[in-house]
Amino acid sequence: MLVGVPKEVKVHEYRVGLVPASVRELVAHGHEVLVETGAGAAIGFPDEAYRAAGAAIVPDAAAVFARAELVVKVKEPQPREWAQLRPGQVLFTYLHLAPDPDQAKGLMESGCTAIAYETVTDAQGGLPLLAPMSEVAGRMAVQVGARCLEKEAGGAGILLSGVPGVPGAKVAIIGGGVVGSNAARIAHGMRARVTVLDKSPRVMQALDAEFNGAVDTLFATSDSIEEAVIEADLVIGAVLVPGAAAPRLVTREMVRRMRPGSVVVDVAIDQGGCFETSRPTTHADPTYVVDGVVHYCVTNMPGAVARTSAVALNNATLPFTLQLADKGWKRACAENPHLAGGLNVHAGRVTHPAVAAALGLDLLPAERALAG
Repeated sequence: MLVGVPKEVKVHEYRVGLVPASVRELVAHGHEVLVETGAGAAIGFPDEAYRAAGAAIVPDAAAVFARAELVVKVKEPQPREWAQLRPGQVLFTYLHLAPDPDQAKGLMESGCTAIAYETVTDAQGGLPLLAPMSEVAGRMAVQVGARCLEKEAGGAGILLSGVPGVPGAKVAIIGGGVVGSNAARIAHGMRARVTVLDKSPRVMQALDAEFNGAVDTLFATSDSIEEAVIEADLVIGAVLVPGAAAPRLVTREMVRRMRPGSVVVDVAIDQGGCFETSRPTTHADPTYVVDGVVHYCVTNMPGAVARTSAVALNNATLPFTLQLADKGWKRACAENPHLAGGLNVHAGRVTHPAVAAALGLDLLPAERALAG
């Protein structure tokens, strides 16, 4: 199969769909790989490294999209990329379609088959291709939150860890999954006072055991969320409903009642955000202020640590990329129901139930797409 890797075009996005080590594996399986010139240069993977791994370097994205049977990216395709996709072509990347009807329309009109990293599943019910970036984002959320609490950045001038005689910041984390648990580890390690809110007794028991009671856990209700948010110096939104838009759990009124100079970091912004006051931002202009509260809502947070993120993502995606290339998407999805869970769009139709429900579109069941 001919596999293509275009350079990412989202603002300040430096990750790359395939690192040279992944290219080498694909070539060893008998596949050809086209890489747009400079695709990995910003994170230390020059064209020479791709050539050494067996890839052919092409001058622009148009050459990749025109020839590749399978296009491997990181972030959702931008409008200029939708126009270059075609029927029969397979796109493998993050999509996050539920809050993005324009992108969904663009993919449907292209006629391509789009498989989303974020809805591929595993035998334990997890999301293995979302997990590595969720780990990065969870750890980064504390890092950027601590920075935003600094006075020069618009915050209240609070040191996350505190010092002897001055308590550390109060950190509320809404959601105790991969993002939330990683955020809790970093915030606790920095000596903040941490509370995690979740609806799963199993999640809360696991966090309580891991931290030996040093991190508070609360069952997430409207009441407990409101109390935790209002008291917190830093609130991290770490909510995920696979494939669907994130629920708006923090209202504008709750944000209004937070202390001026407090900070919210909405890691759920890729799926629309879990704060009523959230709107997408970029690394070029990452924050804004609502009612005195600093909001950080960057939609590609892991892009700030692009080399770490690209390698971690490839570690997770490579086995699935090899399946798609070795077998073709239909056979690969038919033989691996977890990969089939990633199928979001095919031949002009939405094929994932949560995406179809979020966008109010008719569903083409994945089984029918595979049988067609």
